[in-house]
Amino acid sequence: MINKISGVVIAFVGLALLFMGGQLLLAGGSPFYALMAVGLMATAFLLFKNKRSALTFYAVLMWITLLWIIWEVGFDKWQWIPRGDLFGVIGLWLALPWSVRALTNRERRFHPFLGATVAVMIALVIGLCFYDPVPQEGAITNQRAASGADVAGNDWTAYGGSTNGLRFSSLRQITNENVKDLEVAWTYHTGDLRKGDDATEYTFEATPLKVNGMLYFCTPHNEVHALDPQTGAVKWKHVPPQDRSYLQQHQTCRGVSYYESAAGAAAQTSAEPALCRKRIFNATTDAQLVALDADSGKPCAGFGNNGVVDLHANMGEVRPHALMQTAAPLVAGNLVIVGGSVMDNGFNSGNPSGVIRAYDAVTGRLVWNFDPANPQNTQPLAADKTYPYDTPVAWGTLSADLKNGLVYVPFGNASPDELGIERDANSNTEKFRDALVALDLNTGAFKWRYQSSRHDLWDRDNPSQPSLLDIDYQGKKAPVVVLPTKTGNLFVLNRLTGEPVYPVNEAPVSTQGGVPGETFSPTQPVSSLNFIPQPLTEKSMWGITPFDQMACRLDFKKLRYDGNPWTPATEQGAIIFPGNIGVFNWGSVAIDPERQLLIASPVRLAYKYTLIKRTPETATARKFTQDGQPYWNENFQGDYAIHIQQLASSLGIPCIAPPWGRLVGVDLKTGKTEWLRRVGTTKNLNTTFLPGRFPIGFPMGMVAHGGPLVTAGDVVFHGATADNFLRAYDSRTGTLLWQTELDAGAQATPSTYMGKDGKQYVVIAAGGHGSLGTKAGDSVVAFRLK
Repeated sequence: MINKISGVVIAFVGLALLFMGGQLLLAGGSPFYALMAVGLMATAFLLFKNKRSALTFYAVLMWITLLWIIWEVGFDKWQWIPRGDLFGVIGLWLALPWSVRALTNRERRFHPFLGATVAVMIALVIGLCFYDPVPQEGAITNQRAASGADVAGNDWTAYGGSTNGLRFSSLRQITNENVKDLEVAWTYHTGDLRKGDDATEYTFEATPLKVNGMLYFCTPHNEVHALDPQTGAVKWKHVPPQDRSYLQQHQTCRGVSYYESAAGAAAQTSAEPALCRKRIFNATTDAQLVALDADSGKPCAGFGNNGVVDLHANMGEVRPHALMQTAAPLVAGNLVIVGGSVMDNGFNSGNPSGVIRAYDAVTGRLVWNFDPANPQNTQPLAADKTYPYDTPVAWGTLSADLKNGLVYVPFGNASPDELGIERDANSNTEKFRDALVALDLNTGAFKWRYQSSRHDLWDRDNPSQPSLLDIDYQGKKAPVVVLPTKTGNLFVLNRLTGEPVYPVNEAPVSTQGGVPGETFSPTQPVSSLNFIPQPLTEKSMWGITPFDQMACRLDFKKLRYDGNPWTPATEQGAIIFPGNIGVFNWGSVAIDPERQLLIASPVRLAYKYTLIKRTPETATARKFTQDGQPYWNENFQGDYAIHIQQLASSLGIPCIAPPWGRLVGVDLKTGKTEWLRRVGTTKNLNTTFLPGRFPIGFPMGMVAHGGPLVTAGDVVFHGATADNFLRAYDSRTGTLLWQTELDAGAQATPSTYMGKDGKQYVVIAAGGHGSLGTKAGDSVVAFRLK
């Protein structure tokens, strides 16, 4: 009886496998699953007939499966899962004593061939637990030497540590030898939690500043909190009115900025010289630039209108929640400089300008503006004038070279990101799309630009803060700026001229297809230092069962994919790899200028872009969203709506095989990646197939959304991964040294400082990320040595 039941179950599995495997075969995909389905049904027939040959036959199928798996993916254990788990379980069931006895008239409890086959397979799987083909072992052996760079020390005075955006600290009390002795010093809860009417992407991404004897940070609703750095006790809070709305695309604040004027200058320019000589600036999601007294949190009355500059000024008509600030403003000299962020592709036109504006840090007076549409005119725009709509925006944090008087602006795309039908190739707007631009710090005058992507149709913004330092590349000293990009390039440019220091090649890409009227750049720049993911093949598709993997294989065969990151989007759908989350995002990279090493956490995720045709009759109709939902990417009044989805199975699991996140170490003297490792585990993942979060931490390598911190103690601190952990690694080798689980997702960049108690602290925000689905919270957690 047991054999008949087993035969029926295996037959049903075989029929389901044949249905999907047949579709895959007809789509030009692998024939394996269709053939295996036939094998399963033959096994089921033999079982139903009580033929002991069923066991021998299935053992042969298992060996065929093993050889096929090795041929497809080698010895990557994670890629064995969808190819072998179901068939292995069937083999194990058939090899158990009750199955064998039922087929041998109770003469045997063990079938030598099938039993030995299953034993070999189990031994192989156990062995693979100790092998991983992905990590790259190595070491960066550069000796530590004085760099001359302005870096963070006892204080962390700016978002990236200093205006050069290195995310490096010269502190070395915590080292790669004693970091294992870290403990929680204090935990602070902000009380700012997501409520039902808030944005979906509600994220706590702030990097705290430590300066003026306090710790400063902002919350998703732009509250500013000042704490005692040693105890976490609150000193003051600034709580503005909250405008909760599902239309807010990004409800986040990544950091505040600090300004301190000379006492004499303050006395001459302010009616309140004692108040607001030290200031905290916060750029808000409702497009306000707020100045607060750093000691008390009170608004600086002499700045703008009672402490506020309205960034809607000169923007013309702005749709609700279409203009926002998410990055920390740049304080450089006596200026506070902001870019901006806009709603992605809500409307085809009428999107706010990407103008860069520099304000007097004391009065709030507009000193200069750099408008990509009118780059030569940097004089402040008259009150009755309007900046042109639909220009590239710089939504990340800017950097500044104070010595050479330059500010670096990482411009991204302009809405609509994925359509270029109406673009004017000869316009100024096109020249600054996806361009790193150097401006004169004092006047905003244009100095140079470098375009990281040409005719961007994929949302390939420059989201990362540029990093400034001097390197000895191939024996030659060079002042450089490092620009991470969504494509995966790390452009290393001379920061005075914009010329590449690391070689850049032109990669030929497809100029055919897409949608009618679209044009394409025939080449795209590729830096010699890049983490552009290897092209996908059908073999790259993944899942946790053969069925969801076959569904992903079918998607791969049906969707357009040209084998590079610049595949045109189509009405039928195209695979864009990497997708719009990018290889690098706002977390940027961390650089140790003394050892000249770079730490980065490149992401590997593929997306599906589908363009949906609009007609005059459907100009304002929702194409893929519902009333009461956000409408970004609907591109109302445009030629096409833009539907962007992660390339994932029905279980919500990425279709491409892990790792989805890695941590790497690069020797900047040579441009060589010396070590690479998976980063993050599956623990605490929010899944569609479990009632709670995933309980086991398989070290597959998870998406990391946030940045690293590197110190002179040869330690990298990194949260960001979707498993709620903060980890410490050896910056020279990538060896994991310490880890701790936090109460919520730490999609943020940590900072470090020296307390007045003589102890070094590491602090990180842990509040989760709405879009990534990590656990929400409101914690700021500080660590120090025991």
